[in-house]
Amino acid sequence: MTRSFDILMVGIGGQGIILASNILGEACLIEGRSVRGAETHGMAQRGGSVEGHIRIDGKFGPLIAPGTAHLMIAFDMLEALRYAHFLMPDGHMVVNSHIVIPTSVFMQGAAIPDKEAVRERLEGWPLCLVDADVLAAEAGSPLSQNVVMIGAASWFMPFAPSSLLTAVERLVPKKTVAINRNAFELGRAAGEKCKEGSRNA
Repeated sequence: MTRSFDILMVGIGGQGIILASNILGEACLIEGRSVRGAETHGMAQRGGSVEGHIRIDGKFGPLIAPGTAHLMIAFDMLEALRYAHFLMPDGHMVVNSHIVIPTSVFMQGAAIPDKEAVRERLEGWPLCLVDADVLAAEAGSPLSQNVVMIGAASWFMPFAPSSLLTAVERLVPKKTVAINRNAFELGRAAGEKCKEGSRNA
């Protein structure tokens, strides 16, 4: 059995997870690697959960089993907590340091989760927190946060960074290539700090 490198991407509908998954798939094609993937949508248009499963160099099935993901890329802290059980014990977790509160939560008067409490619950795994919203705005567009996250997570993926960047340039709208190139590089700089921290731990 060939062991795949499994990446789970999770977040809220509208955060660009499907495009991010496609970018990883394109990077596989650029490097001549096999890839299997699947997306699941939980009322994504209404702020529900979205999952992207990407299995690199494997031969069996597109879905990642709980406890076996090498890497999780979470676009929201609560979604990271929701899907943390998919990560293997020594896997890495790259998480956007924001919590998206759906409108329905406000309407129902539910308590807003405490960000620090969520972070503490995530510390059982190697955790890289990235302020993707701020970095995306710095790159030139809030919509580029998905590419920021790919850049940050690139340190933990079995790809050459140039392959990921080429995939980004191929798949984003042509008029946003420069913005997304900046987003990737800003994310990569943020992820390097996490990588260095894990080396020194």
